[in-house]
Amino acid sequence: MVDLLLGLQWGDEGKGKIVDVLTKEYDIIARFQGGPNAGHTLEFDGIKHVLHTIPSGIFHKNAINVVGNGVVIDPVIFKKELDNLEKFNIDIETKLFISRKAHLILPTHRLLDAASEASKGKAKIGSTLKGIGPTYMDKTGRNGMRVGDLEFDDWKTKYRALADKHEAMIDFYNVDIQYNLDELEAEFCEGVETLKKLTFIDSEEYIFKAQTEGKKILAEGAQGSLLDIDFGTYPFVTSSNTTAAGACTGLGVAPNNIKNVLGIFKAYTTRVGSGPFPTELFDEDGATMAKVGNEFGATTGRPRRCGWLDLVALKYAVQINGVTELMMMKADVLSGFDTIKVCTAYKYKGEEIKHLPYSIEEEYVTPIYKEMKGWSQDLTQLSKAEDLPATLNDYIAFLEEQLNVPIKIVSVGPDRLQTIHR
Repeated sequence: MVDLLLGLQWGDEGKGKIVDVLTKEYDIIARFQGGPNAGHTLEFDGIKHVLHTIPSGIFHKNAINVVGNGVVIDPVIFKKELDNLEKFNIDIETKLFISRKAHLILPTHRLLDAASEASKGKAKIGSTLKGIGPTYMDKTGRNGMRVGDLEFDDWKTKYRALADKHEAMIDFYNVDIQYNLDELEAEFCEGVETLKKLTFIDSEEYIFKAQTEGKKILAEGAQGSLLDIDFGTYPFVTSSNTTAAGACTGLGVAPNNIKNVLGIFKAYTTRVGSGPFPTELFDEDGATMAKVGNEFGATTGRPRRCGWLDLVALKYAVQINGVTELMMMKADVLSGFDTIKVCTAYKYKGEEIKHLPYSIEEEYVTPIYKEMKGWSQDLTQLSKAEDLPATLNDYIAFLEEQLNVPIKIVSVGPDRLQTIHR
């Protein structure tokens, strides 16, 4: 049995916390797409942990963590993650497995990312410059390097050919990118040696065998559905399939083996980087959300843009993922707003619509809002569903009615204990 856990907005919904909360119910936690541009933040015992590539179940002794074939791995960042975990005495070699088919991010991929973004000027897409896009381009171009290549003696020859090709491409962009490739390559090789100490597996076979043995598996997504390369707000998207379909290709799981699809969303909406955002706020309400919600990227530290909940976009994400259960994060951040707005439709090219159109750029789309009464109670100390304010329950009930999916968890703070099950 495989359950999926996905973000339903533009990422940063709080997936890491929920995986951490749910891990005790699963035998295996598996990442299926994305790279180190994802930053999953977990908070417990007064300590904040930020993971980039390693699955969020790593702090639970009983869970095996798998980095699947759909993930792209930067050995440099991966080594830093492992170094940060050393003080927690985790048996990494028996608890963390890496797919041989996962692709590697080379130093020149990061340089290509920077050169490409710099060449776009005002049209830049807001890349995290982690080399993710160029790595996926090499993957689909059929000349990328994979983790399994590191088990062969000629991996450095393969690396050199690809890096030389990248340098020629960087020259083509004709932008001023300063770098010392010797230093970057030394760091990369050090990361590779650390990576080679881990257990490499044929992950699709491992996951299949685990299913036949009755193991419970949670597939952990990165980013959010609106950043999906096919179904997101293209071109301001990531380079992988962040939706439910990505778990099938990113882990080798057959579609009919997926049971529950757990969708995570914030009680409001945020977005990092460039791209359209119909409900974005530029007033005091937006500033309050950002401040109270500590809305800064876990990986980059970039401030997140904030706005009211967009039900049009959320319905779309629920639909394309086949979501069976919802989890609402950061309900505590909305405490103190007298009025809460929810976007229930768009005015699109003069017509009222309730589905996500081809373009949601601001010149085409105006959000239509429903206003609801807010709540003032501090939620962070609550632990039972019956203690939630009546107006928050009204908000939840309205969302459940509109989305036709139950909201099973309401998060009222960053700590794993600040989680209310309904």
